[in-house]
Amino acid sequence: MSENVYQIDFNKPESVHFIGIGGISMSGLAEILMDEGFTVSGSDAHRSELTDNLEARGAKVYIGQKAENIQDGIDVVVYTAAIHPDNPEFQEVKRRDIPMLTRAELLGEMMRNYKNAIAIAGTHGKTTTTSMVTEIFLQAKNDPTISVGGILPAIGGNIRVGGPEFFVTEACEYTNSFLSFYPTMAVILNIEEDHLDFFKDLADIRHSFKLFAERVPAQGAIVINGDIENYQEIIEAAKGKVITFGHSRGNDYSAGDIQYDDYAHPSFDLYIGGEKKERLTLGVAGEHNVYNAMAAAAVGLQLGLTIAEIKSGIEKAESIAGRTNFIKTHGMTVIDDCYNANPVSMKSSIEVLSHAKGRTIAVLGDMGELGSDEKKLHHEVGEAVGENHIHTLFAAGELAKEYAAGAAEKSSDVDIHYFEDRETMTQELLSYVKEGDTILVKASHFMEFPKVVEALSK
Repeated sequence: MSENVYQIDFNKPESVHFIGIGGISMSGLAEILMDEGFTVSGSDAHRSELTDNLEARGAKVYIGQKAENIQDGIDVVVYTAAIHPDNPEFQEVKRRDIPMLTRAELLGEMMRNYKNAIAIAGTHGKTTTTSMVTEIFLQAKNDPTISVGGILPAIGGNIRVGGPEFFVTEACEYTNSFLSFYPTMAVILNIEEDHLDFFKDLADIRHSFKLFAERVPAQGAIVINGDIENYQEIIEAAKGKVITFGHSRGNDYSAGDIQYDDYAHPSFDLYIGGEKKERLTLGVAGEHNVYNAMAAAAVGLQLGLTIAEIKSGIEKAESIAGRTNFIKTHGMTVIDDCYNANPVSMKSSIEVLSHAKGRTIAVLGDMGELGSDEKKLHHEVGEAVGENHIHTLFAAGELAKEYAAGAAEKSSDVDIHYFEDRETMTQELLSYVKEGDTILVKASHFMEFPKVVEALSK
């Protein structure tokens, strides 16, 4: 990665223009810069609450993207991957030879202005772990600056502007955007097959995470899941201190005696260096969140926070708005997990469902962005349905037949219902469900499974 990008210095605020300022991430970064004294302008296709908020704070926002929006005095222009070279503003910026930064490059440059920049990466769990770390810092009254890809109840949005000591952000591997970051602490939650429309294969993904770990300076730290297969390869050239978490007592942080309540919220004993320290209770469901909690605890303790602050923060972290929701309706529990789907998140959600009482029903649709291995990966998710002793599988979509095949292969007890389309499946599902059922609904965005949740809730 080239290091020759335009530098953002909070001690020298300048004029920044955002092409696509109305996006949740772009608007948040603009807000942080405005609080640091920068002059901000930007454009978007439509007006929204986010653009209205920026205008109220003093930004100049243009609705519609035109060359004349690029005014004299702009020092640097920020754009997202959604902006193409034929965009009139992009072309005008190039004509004027104004410096440009991608959204990821801007975020990386902003990190340089904080004493501790914590970047939380992984195929899944980034937003939840960022929420946990946020809650921990708030409990410790550390005044963190936060940038997160969801609405956190604790900060009332996706951005919190705090002091100069702590900056916490998600670090997404897609298009290698996290390789533009400058973290003093990198968290690697997991490395699995995903975004195979960009990456060639798992080895390619692992290589990117290896480069991410190498971006941490010698005085920094890498917090990594020690249960990642051959994790040593990921950090072999890293300069920072390595801290591991996982199930084995051989990790620096590990978990014991995991128990679940009726909503699959875990509690567990946290071990540090093999010694039991504290029992933690989570406000989010599933064993995968035990890993996220261990990572968040490692971040806090590495930065000098107390175990009491860690415990309190992790217990306060709850579901992220727009992500997994537990809905009580007609005597049933619906686990609305329609935010997104990849093989690992699918298996994690199925594991959450397996802890429910009564009939457990997995309602699953196709996953996207899985490349040439898509059939195999769908089949493995189906196997997880059988292995977790889920009572019933409703599957819809072209690839969902692999869910049915995988479930049947692993268990003859699963009641399997396969449909080519979501609409037919939904009608059959409504006739099938009854009081006492727990129903997981999950698929990639293009399957429009929130409509299934809506039908169940009427």
